[in-house]
Amino acid sequence: MVKKTVKMLEAEKKLKRPLEKALPELVNELGLTGAAKRIGVSKATLAYWLLKFQIQVRRVALAPGEHLEVKRVSGTGT
Repeated sequence: MVKKTVKMLEAEKKLKRPLEKALPELVNELGLTGAAKRIGVSKATLAYWLLKFQIQVRRVALAPGEHLEVKRVSGTGT
């Protein structure tokens, strides 16, 4: 469990949901710069939060005609 700073708690209040859930969605939707602007923090702060929450950000290059599908696995599994 990550100990949240005052700034993190303020961001959660602004987003009305936990950062653990909000950050991946925002980064996927807006990119790092856009997500940082939406939250009201610097890109460096956002990158640090992603590191603290162990949220991985990956870039993928696709050739014309290729596509990418992302599947979320729910539950803890065995």
